[in-house]
Amino acid sequence: MRVIGAGFGRTGTLSLKMALERLGFGPCHHMTEVIERPGQVRGWLALAEGRPVSWEDLLGGYDSCVDWPSAAYWRELAEYFPEAKVVLTVRDPGCWLASMNATVFERFRRGGGFSGRAMRGLSSVLGTDLAAFSQMVRLTVQERVFGGCWEDPERVLRVFRAHVDDVVAAIPPGRLLRFEVGQGWEPLCGFLGVAVPEGPFPRVNDSADFDRNARAALGAMLLRRSG
Repeated sequence: MRVIGAGFGRTGTLSLKMALERLGFGPCHHMTEVIERPGQVRGWLALAEGRPVSWEDLLGGYDSCVDWPSAAYWRELAEYFPEAKVVLTVRDPGCWLASMNATVFERFRRGGGFSGRAMRGLSSVLGTDLAAFSQMVRLTVQERVFGGCWEDPERVLRVFRAHVDDVVAAIPPGRLLRFEVGQGWEPLCGFLGVAVPEGPFPRVNDSADFDRNARAALGAMLLRRSG
């Protein structure tokens, strides 16, 4: 593990994943890996439930990690991989909250509705990944990250700001890059000690992309059974 992403979701983490992989720090773990790769869901659920699981089991084969669920364990990962550099993606708090409300929190709200509960119930009966994924996200993001307060905008913003302060206070300056993806390649490449590549910095996963991808992922996990 050479790079640990400590930034919350919706701070450009998928763009950072693509950038790191282009720079040779891949494969990079992201929530998309949990969604797409059979076997990932159960391991991260075990960690969220406090069962024994090793970082090698969860992140073996990855050169970097960004986004939740790994970003929820940034402190543990930074200690376990002491040579890894840490990238804290940040964003204007108000813009970040608006993006969360349109994407992640909207999915949480839908999941609490009748159709969401029905899908999880069916998944539980079938033994497929959707129910396990939903439980992992609830424990990791709703509870561990936001302390169950994700429906309270003021508390959510306090959590966001406190998280940034905590990372900056905990990680030595030479090991940490506070980064906005709109800054482009230069600060990231300078921090990692690599050449700036040709072409624009990746910009992906806007709200429309998120909704479309989330619907496809939920349908796939409803049918997928993995160990």
